[in-house]
Amino acid sequence: MERKQQAALARIDEEALAAFRAGLRRRYTDSQILAELRACARRLGRSPTMREFDADTDTPLHSQTVVDRFGSWNAAKRQAGLVPRRFTTRADLLRLLRELGEELGRAPTSRDLEARRGRMPSKSLYWHTFGSLKAALREAGFDVPVGEERLERAVEQGARIALSLGHLPRFGDWARARAEDPSLLTEWQVYRALEGGRGAWSALQFLIRERLVAGGAHVEEDGTVRSPDIPQAEVPGCR
Repeated sequence: MERKQQAALARIDEEALAAFRAGLRRRYTDSQILAELRACARRLGRSPTMREFDADTDTPLHSQTVVDRFGSWNAAKRQAGLVPRRFTTRADLLRLLRELGEELGRAPTSRDLEARRGRMPSKSLYWHTFGSLKAALREAGFDVPVGEERLERAVEQGARIALSLGHLPRFGDWARARAEDPSLLTEWQVYRALEGGRGAWSALQFLIRERLVAGGAHVEEDGTVRSPDIPQAEVPGCR
């Protein structure tokens, strides 16, 4: 049987075989192949392995066709905007965070990663590699305040919002302000900076009031802010 197989292979015309393979490659353009990869990822909810791609009954291609065209499975996935399931370097993970940050115009959050499953690594992979997503963001060059630094920033930003609103900011006020100014901490980041316990937001309002009073403003018991001698800061979304 082996001799017959070898004899059959020996009879293959190499030029005819090359022409046959070229014809097969022309059945699908590069863009069509990449589109099939993306479609498979959407159906799976993650970046597919070769086995998962071949098991997808809605995919007309075989993974080997993809590899033959792009040189490797991961090379094809990168061109399709998908993330390889395995990473060899920390640099890959940091690069992807920076690229997402450029796309968003701000530091990415775990929710951003979850919304881009297949395109981005999971939050758990960042935790495993860097200790936390926050640590990865800082290593990637993002300005991510932690601990007391975050609380100090929250109080500073809260004082600006209060001056613009004319009263101490409520949770909803902060959310509306950040919708127009992504440089502000999110309301949930602020909440967690105060350990998110009962009365956390009122504790923040107390700290903001202390900051305003120290700056010469007057804060009524109902939270109204009066600062006739202090020019009001213009904070987007706070009018």
